[in-house]
Amino acid sequence: MDAAFEHEVDVRYRDFDTFGHVNNVVYGTYCEQARVAYIEEVLGVDDIDEFSAVVVSLNVDFRSSVTEPSTVDVGIEVTSLGESSFTMAYELRQDGALVAEAETTQVFVDPETRESRPIPPELRERIHDFEDLDG
Repeated sequence: MDAAFEHEVDVRYRDFDTFGHVNNVVYGTYCEQARVAYIEEVLGVDDIDEFSAVVVSLNVDFRSSVTEPSTVDVGIEVTSLGESSFTMAYELRQDGALVAEAETTQVFVDPETRESRPIPPELRERIHDFEDLDG
């Protein structure tokens, strides 16, 4: 994947489990940190609490272990843009080596009703333009 956006995440001591590698659930946090950076930097959202999309799906495929407390580079691209949802693909690398691939699907919701709602047009346009999506 040639990611349109990359974000570096610090690997913290507390991320490690008793086996000496980053615990599997932490990879979701690394994706979240990169996703928040994408939302702020690419979509121009100043207050993440105002971004009313929720993750409805998270899939992670592990390729190798993160065993060093340094950094992980997370590449992100939007692979699908629906009416109320969008899907992001992630590549997580440490020192250039692929450690995991992940995918999340986010759905925009009305904060009051908690029902799905269309992606706001200005955000749809920013995603479309940044990712150079067809259609």
